[in-house]
Amino acid sequence: MAQSHELKDLKFEEALKRLEKLVAELDRSELDLELRLKKFEEGTKLARVLVKKLEHAKKRVDVLVKAGATEADVVPFTDDSDADDSARASETA
Repeated sequence: MAQSHELKDLKFEEALKRLEKLVAELDRSELDLELRLKKFEEGTKLARVLVKKLEHAKKRVDVLVKAGATEADVVPFTDDSDADDSARASETA
């Protein structure tokens, strides 16, 4: 099973393929309970990583769209996923 920090380093497509593989493995009935739990745990971690990557991509798109709305504005993007969106919005206004 991949470690948590290794999961974060996966590209989105790689993480999604790994999650799909885990789901297929969980569908097989020959796995014992302990192995199923381990695979479920890894899948849950992968799902969280995927959601964070999607949220990050959405924020980047939002910044690009806002920057395109007023061509003279250049909006810096900071990769601070814990930052308050309202604080970032007030910086770009």
